[in-house]
Amino acid sequence: MALFDQWRQRYSLVFLCFCAVFVCYIDRVNISVAIIPMAEEFGWNEAVQGIILSCFYIGYLVTQLLGGYLADRFGGKVILAIGVIWWSVFTILTPPAAALGIAMLIAARVLMGMGEGVTFPSIYALYSKWVPVAERARSMAFSNSGIPIGQVAALLVAPMIAIAWGWEWIFYIFGAVGGLWYVAWYFVTSKDPHSHPRVSAEEVDEISSDMPETADTGGDETTVLQRIRSKPVWAIIVAHFCNNWSLYVLLSWLPTFVTQGLGVDFANSGWVSMLPHIVSFVFLNVAGQVADRMVKSGMTVTRVRKTCQAIGFGGLAAALFVVGEVDSAWLAITIMCAGNAVGAFVTGGFAINHMDIAPNQAGKLMGITNTFATIPGIIGVTVSGFILEATGSWALVFQVAGAVTVFGLVIYLLFASGEKQFD
Repeated sequence: MALFDQWRQRYSLVFLCFCAVFVCYIDRVNISVAIIPMAEEFGWNEAVQGIILSCFYIGYLVTQLLGGYLADRFGGKVILAIGVIWWSVFTILTPPAAALGIAMLIAARVLMGMGEGVTFPSIYALYSKWVPVAERARSMAFSNSGIPIGQVAALLVAPMIAIAWGWEWIFYIFGAVGGLWYVAWYFVTSKDPHSHPRVSAEEVDEISSDMPETADTGGDETTVLQRIRSKPVWAIIVAHFCNNWSLYVLLSWLPTFVTQGLGVDFANSGWVSMLPHIVSFVFLNVAGQVADRMVKSGMTVTRVRKTCQAIGFGGLAAALFVVGEVDSAWLAITIMCAGNAVGAFVTGGFAINHMDIAPNQAGKLMGITNTFATIPGIIGVTVSGFILEATGSWALVFQVAGAVTVFGLVIYLLFASGEKQFD
């Protein structure tokens, strides 16, 4: 009973946001596994595979700004629900689209990406209303840990499904999971604490007492110009872009690297590929707790964000520069695990910084930064495919990602801020 007495409705919201991110990533990663038997069946080379893997991000880019605007305007609950149902439908439609040809498959992947594009703007809009400042790093870390655990589930389960029933069933089964999530989401959550039928007055006070003061901005045009001109905003944009370059390259190409670059057979590729993601799941939550404790200790928010970013990007870049140079599969995976463990600290850096500098427009700001951060999914994944086709060098793929990461760290340390820039 004591546990239920202390339970807060925001905890349920954060848990279901974690589940939404989990579903988002099992549906996003499944094609990274399925494309191996698909490429054999349809005769696709690495360049074609890179195009297919990257086209998802075209749709993902399109709905970032719109998703942020709609989530701030109408509430993250309804926008996230629409997004999950939308992308789940197009996940299920992927196999028949592939059977009709590459053009139809690309169209299905683009449309699926459009659904997933509203995910993080919606979550940021919800957290800016529901989660106190002193809990935001750990809450965002927990929901973001749905990324690696979703990757683990996809990498582990998808090969089993493909071997047992064929690659098509990867998409049918994973797509159905979104419907189960929607049922829980509909009955448990609301767009803000004041509209939730079961939230206590005590919890409302807890949330409101630790929220930054906001003001009526009057019109959105002025605040849009402020966002575009703000150096701290551009620090987040650049860091987000550089973070996602390595994230999306690994997300799309890791199963292929494990099977072709490291010589692990397809049946066991999921077990090997999942290890770095398990490490990310653990250390994202560790890093979120550490960042919140740093804030509570009295350290300035700006210093906390830059310190966490330096740890995260510095460690990740070091791992990327060396991982492609080793021949042992287990040594390569160990290096990736170490890079992911340290890299998780960006959750206390740029990843939560949106709510610091724009407390009342976090959804819109996330939409802006994630629009730029989606470009690596198109460029980075495709370029990696062409690098592999032209040179066969996995080391070059990872070293390019490492150089991009270093650039992002320098820009963030120079221009980032934890202080409110506008409401």
